[in-house]
Amino acid sequence: MAAKLGGLKGGKYTIGQNADINVTPFVDVMLVLLIIFMVSAPLATVAIKIDLPPAIPDNSPVKHKPIYISMKDDGNIYIVDQHTTLDTLQPDLQRAFQETDPRHETILIRADRLVRYGDFMSVVNQLQTDGFFKVSLITEDLSAVT
Repeated sequence: MAAKLGGLKGGKYTIGQNADINVTPFVDVMLVLLIIFMVSAPLATVAIKIDLPPAIPDNSPVKHKPIYISMKDDGNIYIVDQHTTLDTLQPDLQRAFQETDPRHETILIRADRLVRYGDFMSVVNQLQTDGFFKVSLITEDLSAVT
């Protein structure tokens, strides 16, 4: 705390209290914190490779109809309209794509609202185990449906 020497009312040796705020330490601390955040902010970003679509849409014609996996709340799994299981998912997908290596194709998944999360994740994990890494989810706006 600062002191004021030689106050107005008192004599030459009267010591008064200084009520002015000293902002220099405050500014010093703020500048140090600013420098710390500026240095540490680039280090906090994590490099995760994300396969984002291009900013300009591709106008090339679609090679085939999209293949989607449907999951019902009773545990049944369908590829388009054909019933399948987790064990036969890979050969059924190859048959549906009609290619020797369809692993670079995008697979769409849609599931009923009441499908258990564990069942859904078992299908996604099976797709990754089989080498299908381009998986997309189909969502529908159910608020518009009456």
